[in-house]
Amino acid sequence: MPLSTTTPRSLVDQAIDGMGDLLATGEWAVGTRIPPEPELAAALGVSRNTVREAVRALAHTGVLEVRRGDGTYVAAANEVAAMMRRQVSRVDLQHVLEVRQAIETQAAALAAERRSEDDVRALTALMERRAAAAAAGDAEAFADADAEFHLGVVTATHNPLLIELYAGFEGTLRTMIHLDDETDELADEHAAVFDAIRAQDPRAAAAAVTGLLHTLGADA
Repeated sequence: MPLSTTTPRSLVDQAIDGMGDLLATGEWAVGTRIPPEPELAAALGVSRNTVREAVRALAHTGVLEVRRGDGTYVAAANEVAAMMRRQVSRVDLQHVLEVRQAIETQAAALAAERRSEDDVRALTALMERRAAAAAAGDAEAFADADAEFHLGVVTATHNPLLIELYAGFEGTLRTMIHLDDETDELADEHAAVFDAIRAQDPRAAAAAVTGLLHTLGADA
């Protein structure tokens, strides 16, 4: 009987788990190029062949993207985000807004109930970053701060499943964010969401998100 040359699945799983940890902690951010095979093999304590199979598996799920002649890049933070990225690209903006409405309205209410002082400080910093980017006319920094604010609201729910689900929208969310003529047209709506969460008022938080997304949909 010929010997199998297939890398033991447990080692591939080990490598995938190791890469997953790097993705989960943000050390491997979306859009960045991952280290080359030899470096990864040494860091993960596995062979280059195992790394190659692990990368192939993650590329198949859409988490990684292999670019010939340029290396391998992070396409999504996890498999849920990769799946959402594929699905969102196939639907229109109204469908995305409806799902955001369903998720973010409940998330804002939960965040108002559960937010910690650390959450408030984090959201305050993101509001300040958002305002500073708008004032500077820095569209890219504005999109980053805006998307991170919405994710910060969901993070304040302290529900890991909800956080992971919403993270799948982050890439699409950034494409929906625009800064026109250095004017933040939704500044008041975002402030209303933040103020309600800080005041621990779930009903007001949910209403503020509804108003924000309604305005966003009307302007789309």
